[in-house]
Amino acid sequence: MVIVKCDRLKKRFFGRAGIVKAVDDVSLEIERAEAFGLVGESGCGKTTLGKIILGVLKPDSGNVILGTKKMQVIFQSSYNSLDPKMNISDILSEGLIIKGTGQGEIKRKVEAALDLVKLPKEALKKYPHQFSGGERQRIAVGRAVLTDPEFIVCDEPVSSLDVTIQLQILNLLKEIQKRFGITYLFISHDLRVIKFMCNRLAVMRYGKVLETGPVDYIYSNPSHPYTRSLLSSHFYDIIKNDASLKL
Repeated sequence: MVIVKCDRLKKRFFGRAGIVKAVDDVSLEIERAEAFGLVGESGCGKTTLGKIILGVLKPDSGNVILGTKKMQVIFQSSYNSLDPKMNISDILSEGLIIKGTGQGEIKRKVEAALDLVKLPKEALKKYPHQFSGGERQRIAVGRAVLTDPEFIVCDEPVSSLDVTIQLQILNLLKEIQKRFGITYLFISHDLRVIKFMCNRLAVMRYGKVLETGPVDYIYSNPSHPYTRSLLSSHFYDIIKNDASLKL
C-alpha cells in the first residue's frame, strides 16, 4: 500500500546565479512500512523534496498524495534542532502538549520514549549541551516517535556522528521501524547508510530522479552512468569488501 505518492513535482529557487531547479519533474511512490532511500550528492534536491513531502515547502507544480497525516522528521544536526534553553523533559513534552495530551499521559509517553532510545530517566532534567552528539540524536529520535507517526523523514540523521555511533543510531531506527511499522524516507549521500537501512531507493542529481528500484538490484545493476559513478566511489568499495556491511 502506497503511503506517499509524488506526481511530477517541480520546485525552483531564484538566486544570483539564476534559476535553480531544486526538484525537477520528480515522481515516485513510497510503500507503507518500508525504508525508502534518497541518495545523491549535496545540493541535488534531496532535502527540498523531503520538505515538499512534509508540507514545509510548496511545490511550483505537481502533487503529493499522502496516506497519512501523522508525519515527523529527524534532522542532521541534533544540536541545532533541540532548543538549548529547554530541558529534555520540555523538549519531549512539547509536541504532546500541542496535541492536547493530558499530563499523566505525557509523563508516561516521555518516560517510554526515553526507554525506547535507551537513555536514563535522569536525562529529563538536563539540557542538550550536557549530552554527546549520539545521545542528542537519540533524544531527537525519541521526540520524533513520541507523537506516534506513521511516516518519518530522516534527513542525514547520522552524517554528523562518528562511525561507531552511526551504527548504534541506525540499529535503533531499525528496531523502531520493526516494532511500530513506521515508514522511513531516508535521505543520505552515504551509500553505506542507504545499503544498511533501505530496501528501495531513488538516485537524484540536479533535481531529477535518475533511477529507482530495490537497493540490492541497483547496487548490482546500475542503469544510469551517474549511479555507476557513485557506486564506483570509495564508499562502494567499502561495501563490496565488507560482507557484514558494518559501518
